[in-house]
Amino acid sequence: MSGFHWKVDRRALASAIVRKKCGTAVADLTDHLLEAANRTVPIEEGTLQNSGRATTKGLKGVVSYNTPYACRQHEEMGYRHDSGRRAKWLEMTFKEEQPRALAYLAKRIDL
Repeated sequence: MSGFHWKVDRRALASAIVRKKCGTAVADLTDHLLEAANRTVPIEEGTLQNSGRATTKGLKGVVSYNTPYACRQHEEMGYRHDSGRRAKWLEMTFKEEQPRALAYLAKRIDL
């Protein structure tokens, strides 16, 4: 008896599912990073903190601050800050949150 043999390639479907889960996780992580960074951003009037944005496009997430002095404020180690506030706030927050972020990402895509 002859018949049909079906070979179903599910790689494209699996890839689409993983990409969607990763995209959602990246958006969540980008929002979380902004929230965490805002806890140590230098603050005087709140302008710098209020300029913070978390944006995502596909599998890329960006956290940014948009004031004329944001970059200088981030890099200048000699500035004095209120208690709990610091220079390099975004860079340091990213490093501090990285292990939790990777664990979250793995959990979200079921690895």
